Amino acid sequence: MTTKTILLIEDNASDIELTRRALDKSHIANHLIVAEDGQQALNLLHGTADRPGLAPDRLPTLVLLDLKLPRLDGLEVLRHIRNDPRTHRLPVVILTTSKEEQDVAASYDLGVNSYIRKPVDFNQFAHAIQNLGLYWLVLNEAPPKVTAP
Repeated sequence: MTTKTILLIEDNASDIELTRRALDKSHIANHLIVAEDGQQALNLLHGTADRPGLAPDRLPTLVLLDLKLPRLDGLEVLRHIRNDPRTHRLPVVILTTSKEEQDVAASYDLGVNSYIRKPVDFNQFAHAIQNLGLYWLVLNEAPPKVTAP
């Protein structure tokens, strides 16, 4: 059985810890990888000149993506994910505090699977994370992995 990994792309240390606590409270024991800026996330997924990215069979099952990131914002990260044949099928959920209608529209235009505003209350946040985990890691039928040509 393959371990399902979650990639959290988030720059705020408090939100990273809050997400870890919400996953624990929801009994979601999947491996969590954290990238603290957009460029770090793309380097992890796609690699760099010095280092290859994750192998296709090691890609995360789910990407949780904040919009407001240093170096490369969340919408640009999403654009790169959707434009790369290796990662274009990855389920990506925007998890952000942004209530801007243009952010919601742009996210869906770029192919996000879901857009969730982070609740301020921890119990509501934990409930949202529990529902995310249940749907994306248990109920959802994952897309087939893209194989190299």
